[in-house]
Formats: sequence, structure tokens, C-alpha cells
Amino acid sequence: MFQTLYSYFWWERLWLPANLTWADLEDRDGRVYAKASDLYITLPLAFLFLVVRHLFETYVATPLAGLLNVKEKIRLKATPNAVLEKFYATTTKHPKQADVEMLSKKSGCTVRQVERWFRRRRNQDRPSLLKKFREASWRFTFYLIAFIAGMAVIVDKPWFYDLREVWKGYPIQSMLPSQYWYYMIELSFYWSLLFSIASDVKRKDFKEQIIHHVATIILISFSWFANYIRAGTLIMALHDSSDYLLESAKMFNYAGWRNTCNNIFIVFAAVFIITRLVILPFWIMHCTVFYPLDLYPAFFGYYFFNFMMVVLQSLHIFWAYLIIRMAQKFITGKVVEDERSDREETDNSEEEEEAAKNGPLSNGHPVLNNNHRKTD
Repeated sequence: MFQTLYSYFWWERLWLPANLTWADLEDRDGRVYAKASDLYITLPLAFLFLVVRHLFETYVATPLAGLLNVKEKIRLKATPNAVLEKFYATTTKHPKQADVEMLSKKSGCTVRQVERWFRRRRNQDRPSLLKKFREASWRFTFYLIAFIAGMAVIVDKPWFYDLREVWKGYPIQSMLPSQYWYYMIELSFYWSLLFSIASDVKRKDFKEQIIHHVATIILISFSWFANYIRAGTLIMALHDSSDYLLESAKMFNYAGWRNTCNNIFIVFAAVFIITRLVILPFWIMHCTVFYPLDLYPAFFGYYFFNFMMVVLQSLHIFWAYLIIRMAQKFITGKVVEDERSDREETDNSEEEEEAAKNGPLSNGHPVLNNNHRKTD
């Protein structure tokens, strides 16, 4: 059965145009072609990325956070309460009013004390500012290096200037060593993002992030199998062109450099919209949808690749909507915040009452939310 499934999976009509076989893509005469087995190395490389990330965040990002004066907010801790903790852990972190009243009776606390306890308990579980800064620093470093490397790989190639060259001679297009390593590193990095997504800072678009990582991994892998390498390198470099700007804006925001953050965000928004909503659909996708049909009839791989491109483009439209909303706030003079982020909850009214009765709080007053992460 396994052999039968294997044969169906690698059926040439799924991956290659008509009248072509895998034998046409065997290495010969000094020409090397992409092979599915090449991608096995990406899984151990992904775990290597996780190790390198840990070392980077510990020995580079953390000292950098200190130099940039990234300060943690003082969070008031919830008083230990077994009844409320059990409900928080097993039922919900956001109890309804009826639940609050029930818990008030069970715990012996007032309704306002229960509400305050849940606010503080939720705040305790939110990622620290240092964690966000370290994560942004790691991604900024990778995306910047990846963008520079990607441009070095494609800038001297004829298909960078003439997209019809992407399909010249397809699929009999030999692979270059620079293309091999560009693919392996990019795919390994996205595997590492998928492996670490459960422990990374979560946003409201958590599901969209998973879809994005999975779609990207499938696209990169499929483009390698089907020898869509020229198109693949263009798409990867295009995506990296704005990501490092986003991550640098987050870093300066967490450091409290608001003007620098806002200026970089403006550049990021412009680059994102131009690359993801103009160049990608009207140049790159036009290239992958129409130009191949001049050379061969459409086959399953053609439809599958372009369907995954549509999935990615849909996510770009969703994120562009969030970016535009933030841009509107910026233009009107409001603080730019990540539309995907949970805001830090405060209990000012209760604390003001306590301060009026007992004097200033010994552990400080609540500070304004500094969680202004931009969108991916």
C-alpha cells in the first residue's frame, strides 16, 4: 500500500507538464537539478535555527535591550486564590458576569475583587516586553540577512529584469548552488517558526499566522519539487523586502523610540503595500498564471501552485487592512498600536480608591500600554 501511495504521489502528471518525466531532470553533463531528497536537510537545520535563536536572544538581544533601555512594566500580581485559579485554569480566563457573581460567593471576595483578580491574572500571563523585543530582534536579523542574500542571488539573473525568462527552457533549468542554499535556509527558517509558534508571542491573528507558515512551507517545497526555482527565489526575496522593516519598527517601539518607530512604520507600510498588493499580484502572479500557458498546457502542479499563491495573497490583503487602520490612527495623531495585540488591562479605578484610602501604592502605578507591535 505504501508503495502504491508513493507512486501516486510522485506521478509525473501531478508535478510536471505533459510529455516530461523525472528522467528529464536527472543530473547530466554537469547540470544539476532540484531533487525532493534535498529538502530532508531542512528539518535538522530548523532545529539548528532554534538553537541559534536561543543563543542570539540570550547573548545579543538581551544586552541590546539593556542598551536601548527596554523597561518592563510593573505588573500587579493576583493574590493567590485556589477557587479563582482553578476556574481560570480549567474554565475560562474571561468569566461572564454570572460566573463572576458565582465565584464571588465561592471565594468570599467581592465582585469587584474577582474582576480585578482576573485582570491581574491575565496580565501575568501576557508576554513580557523583553520577550517581545528579543523575538523582534531575532526576526529582524534573519529577515535583513535573508533579503540581502536573496538580492545577491537574483539581482544578476536575467529573470530579475524580464519575467518571461523565468520560464525559458522550463522545466529543464539547472540549479545553481546559490539557489540551493537560499531555498534550504528560507525553508528551514519557516519550519523553525512553525515549531516555535506555540511559545512565541501570540496575537489575534494566531490562526492566520499558522496558515501563512504552512502555506509558505508548502509553496517553497512544491516550487522545489516542480523546479519552479526561478519564480520561488523572486517570491521569497519580495516577501523579505518589508519584513525586516516591520521587525525594526517593533524593536524601536519596545525601546520607547516612538518617532523612530513611526517613521520606520511609514516606510514599512509603503513597501508592504507596493510589494504585496502591487508587485506580487500584478507582476509575479501574472508571471506564474499566464506565461507558463504559452509553453505547455496547464497541469495539476500549475493549478496547485497558483492556488497557494492566492491563499498567501488573501493573507496579505487581511494584513494590509490592519496596516491601513494603524496608518489612519497615525495620520490622525493617535498612538499606533498593533490591531492584533491584546492590550494590557489596568484596574485604575480600584487602585485610585486604594490610593485615596491608603496613600500611594508601594509597587507603583499602572503605566500606559507599550505593546505597540505592528502587523506581519
